[in-house]
Amino acid sequence: MLDVDTDSLGTPAPGAAALARRLAVPAGLLAAVAGAFVYVGAVDPNEPGHYPACPLLEYTGIFCPGCGGLRSAHAVVHGDLAAALQANVLAVAGYALFAVLWTVWVVRATRGRPMRIDLGPAHLWTAGALTLVFTVVRNSPFGGWLHP
Repeated sequence: MLDVDTDSLGTPAPGAAALARRLAVPAGLLAAVAGAFVYVGAVDPNEPGHYPACPLLEYTGIFCPGCGGLRSAHAVVHGDLAAALQANVLAVAGYALFAVLWTVWVVRATRGRPMRIDLGPAHLWTAGALTLVFTVVRNSPFGGWLHP
């Protein structure tokens, strides 16, 4: 819970109200993401019938970059990092990136500074290329270790 400074009448101090406003969106996003992880942790994606199948895998037999992401999230919730990495290493990297960016966002918001992520074309092309390479390797004969 957020400690709120109060004056002698018990009303929140102006600085505390501003801080609460600045942290509202990051807290709401964290609540939504945590809720999604709690749901995936409770409803096992390894059991058929709980979640829809990946259409790309269903119709073509090709693993998309997200295939195994729910199983990976389920494993993370249950503390099994090895299973999470085996299910989808790219998703685990995404979870870690989210945690780092969210933490930076909260620190900046606490200090009254806006969160700014300036991604240039080189960053976006690199992310796209890594995702493409991951997808190609996991669907090649020598990339079987990346199958979910």
